[in-house]
Amino acid sequence: MPARPRPPAGRTPVLRRLATAPGGRRAKWLVLAAWLILVAALGPLAGKLGEVEDSSSNAFLPGSAESAQVNTELEKFRGEDEIIPAVVVYSRGSATTPADAAEARADRAAFAPLAARGEQIGGPVPSADGKALMLVVPLSTAGDDVTGDVEKVRSVAAANAPPGLDVEVGGPAGSLIDSIEVFDNLDSTLMLATGAVVTLLLLLTYRSPLLWLVPVLSVGFAAVLTQVATFALAKYAALPVDPQSAGILMVLVFGVGTDYALLLIARYREELHRHEDRHDAMRLALRRSGPAIVASAGTIAVGLACLAFADINSSRSLGLVGAVGVVCALLAMITVLPALLVVTGRWVFWPFVPRCTGAPAAEESGRDAGPRTVWTRIGALLDRRPRWSWLMSVAVTAVLALSATGITMGLTNAEMFQDKPESVVAQEKLSAHYPSGSSDPATVVVRTAERAETERAAAAVPGVESVETADRTADGSLTSLSVVLRDAPDSAAAERTVDRLRTAVHRVDGAEALVGGTTAESLDTRRAAESDLKVVIPVVLAVVLLVLVALLRSLLAPLVLLATVVLSYFGALGASHLVFAYLLDFPAVDNSLPLMGFVFLVALGIDYNIFLMTRVREEVVLRGHRAGVLTGLSSTGGVITSAGIVLAATFAVIASMPLVSMAQLGVLVGIGVLLDTFLVRTVLVPSLALDIGARIWWPSRLGRVPRPAAGSGTPEEGDAGEAGSPGGPGGRALERV
Repeated sequence: MPARPRPPAGRTPVLRRLATAPGGRRAKWLVLAAWLILVAALGPLAGKLGEVEDSSSNAFLPGSAESAQVNTELEKFRGEDEIIPAVVVYSRGSATTPADAAEARADRAAFAPLAARGEQIGGPVPSADGKALMLVVPLSTAGDDVTGDVEKVRSVAAANAPPGLDVEVGGPAGSLIDSIEVFDNLDSTLMLATGAVVTLLLLLTYRSPLLWLVPVLSVGFAAVLTQVATFALAKYAALPVDPQSAGILMVLVFGVGTDYALLLIARYREELHRHEDRHDAMRLALRRSGPAIVASAGTIAVGLACLAFADINSSRSLGLVGAVGVVCALLAMITVLPALLVVTGRWVFWPFVPRCTGAPAAEESGRDAGPRTVWTRIGALLDRRPRWSWLMSVAVTAVLALSATGITMGLTNAEMFQDKPESVVAQEKLSAHYPSGSSDPATVVVRTAERAETERAAAAVPGVESVETADRTADGSLTSLSVVLRDAPDSAAAERTVDRLRTAVHRVDGAEALVGGTTAESLDTRRAAESDLKVVIPVVLAVVLLVLVALLRSLLAPLVLLATVVLSYFGALGASHLVFAYLLDFPAVDNSLPLMGFVFLVALGIDYNIFLMTRVREEVVLRGHRAGVLTGLSSTGGVITSAGIVLAATFAVIASMPLVSMAQLGVLVGIGVLLDTFLVRTVLVPSLALDIGARIWWPSRLGRVPRPAAGSGTPEEGDAGEAGSPGGPGGRALERV
């Protein structure tokens, strides 16, 4: 069979020409012009992402949950004047005084103009222990100024309180406003903080007053494209976006985009030492680092997209929105970044300008690498005792993972914020002095014809304090019942009562009863999180494994890499638990954290293994397995470590956010990335590769054919500088394996 003809000298396939076009003499200007036009034309849409964010209760609930169905049904009860109660609680350490009661009555009169039309302010209701008074102020949402109304209630209530009387405003209205304030300006705050962290780290990494501007500007282009794409997909393709996913989106784009910039710039600098023409250097840098960057972005994007199989809407939103951000970051880093680097020339590296030596770099030529770096020393230590090295790495990670067995799952409403808001304090006071569920009752939606029987069934449930009719739809077909529970709404006892309540009302024939409310939502979310773990994790592992198999053209190496990342995840989870318990004083872990952390860490952790092993594979082709592993480690050590520190620092920004669930995700991902960077990628993976030997590439030819020793002069040992080029001997070797 005749051999397939190769392209004539000087000609390259179309896809390769397109991939390296941003480094061309003319194409670089076209790329920059296209990006400038794109940003100028679509930039105004970037600021509209908030318009398509869904901040409703259902945005953070399982899509199939009964509590979510209740929220949907409640829309039928709401006219233009929806009612949302604010609960004002007056309390003392001792019995309330006549002056306290007079103050509550005066406040009730002052609140009257704020009450919804036709609604009366209930109270003041004294507590059974005589230490508290309660007012219920029914506010209207018709004017879309609930925030202002709650602020007025709080201002009036605190204005003339007698000495020693504590006054807090909570209830559904207070909780809603406090939650809104958590996400208010979250996007801009996270973007500014992340941009500052990335800028500082790039200045420290490059020690150049100029070079840091190029990746930051490129990430800025990526951020604009990301927000525009997310807005368009949310508006016209039903992409779910909530405030939490929109906030984390910018952190992810900055972190991942900067990582890719570090990798490409490092390879570009390497090529500038060997090529006088910066355009040739950039084309080679794109050709050699491009596959790893694309594979990395593809793995992260596909891994995050697997969250589409989750039932919890906020998890689906974060996964899909994150995948959009990673793709946009990739597009910017392989187009506008190389174009900017080539336009600015070598001087942008000042004061460390790379000079062309006219010969391959020492570490690529197979000759003595000259001065030993920290990475060559690490490689030598691993090469001396590879089995001991990976066993010790596994032991350290396993010890960290053991502490994960003590994790307490599930945050209560009072534990959701790092700084306790007023609505949480109000709820604590209400729980201390009144039936705990009085300020936040469960809701039952039922067919009106079966209301009486359903009400009797609900009242007979153990743990139910009282049941009363709350509202009826305009057509009279549906009725809502307010069910006060004896236990605090966010307690395990209240969740058990909700289970019993559901069982009781579901038995009423023809009622089609649904049970919702805060307690039901917490219960449904916890159970959905447990179910999502069983569904999403196998899908993520399978998808990542397939990507690695396609990239490395091996089966054993991907299995080894995937096992190291999973081990790293459990180590990071255990280490995070220690931080939560002993440094940050978090009493429990959010139900969504194990799944979100797993998806992020597997996707991002495999990222660095891809950077390392693609370079190792390239070097193995040229110089044999052992030398290839050591050269790959020394060549990528500095840039991957810098990338890991940058990514961990960007996620650490999230840890400063007021919402505990976001802070926990930031801590977990930050610790996991550092663990991958300094232990898994630096010690565990290289030592495993050295101990297993060339068999790690099984069943590819690299795992079956002995590779020549470095410097043997065989065709496969040809010029590493031309590895992957269409005509060079190294390129032919790569094509064969």
